Amino acid sequence: LSALEPVDEVIVGSDPDPALNFRTEFSRIKPAILAVTQDDQYEDVKRTLCAEVGASYVSLPKSLGYEPVSTTEIRNKVSAVTEAPLRVDFAGGWLDVPRFSREGAYIVNCSITPKVSLSNWPYEQRSGVGGSGAWALLQGKDAVSAELGNLVGWQDPAVIMETGLCVWRSGPKPILDLKVNPDFLQGKMALFWTGVQHETRELANMERDYDLLVKGAAIGRRAVLSQDLNLLAEAVNLTHEVQLKEGMDPLPSFGEVAKKYCGSGHGGYAVYLFDHQRPEGTNWMAIEPYLGQFPS
Repeated sequence: LSALEPVDEVIVGSDPDPALNFRTEFSRIKPAILAVTQDDQYEDVKRTLCAEVGASYVSLPKSLGYEPVSTTEIRNKVSAVTEAPLRVDFAGGWLDVPRFSREGAYIVNCSITPKVSLSNWPYEQRSGVGGSGAWALLQGKDAVSAELGNLVGWQDPAVIMETGLCVWRSGPKPILDLKVNPDFLQGKMALFWTGVQHETRELANMERDYDLLVKGAAIGRRAVLSQDLNLLAEAVNLTHEVQLKEGMDPLPSFGEVAKKYCGSGHGGYAVYLFDHQRPEGTNWMAIEPYLGQFPS
């Protein structure tokens, strides 16, 4: 405090009276004003002291003219990551939303590159690949709480921070069931942009076949355990069947073994899986699975 230009002197009170532990120094300095906050519990004795030295007692409101920043928020911003992967979800979407969760069910997803940063974002926005969760992490926020506060699920920040090909237990908070190296997906994935943004929160309460989502996620879990691309494709296609029943438009075919809309669908990106090296020349975005430390 003493290093601040407007501050002439810093006093640490040492008097025994807890209400006026600064009495000795206050009487010596004889300031013009004693400023306190409106919740001051010792107004009477402080007014008496002010009268003794000719000072004015001034009570100030605690409310600020700007949004306060806690030390926790400052610490989070200082330690915020500078870049993050995004994610694709293969099966069990919506089962990470607490009100839609099913005991014994799973969510299957994978972190992906290219990575994003606050200054470099190579993906479309509101596109179903976990951008809002990554954005919260990049700003130093508790991204899981931020997503749940938006009445959507926790899977995006969970897999972005965990990285790899993951299976999560459906429930009110992220619990990792298993995780494997996703190298067998290298060169086998692409994102197709449908040309339409979406808003997950607006789509959450639509009717959908949750039983089929649970079935697809169970198959997806077996696929992760065995690192079986064909079994994973079966889980993805079953999940896409739920999306079509929900009213989403059919997706174009490019020789893939599986495809589905990312996230809540009804626009955004669609993820495509190939059982061979991803074809060239199609209007899509090449992505790769990512396994690493977070933050990197």
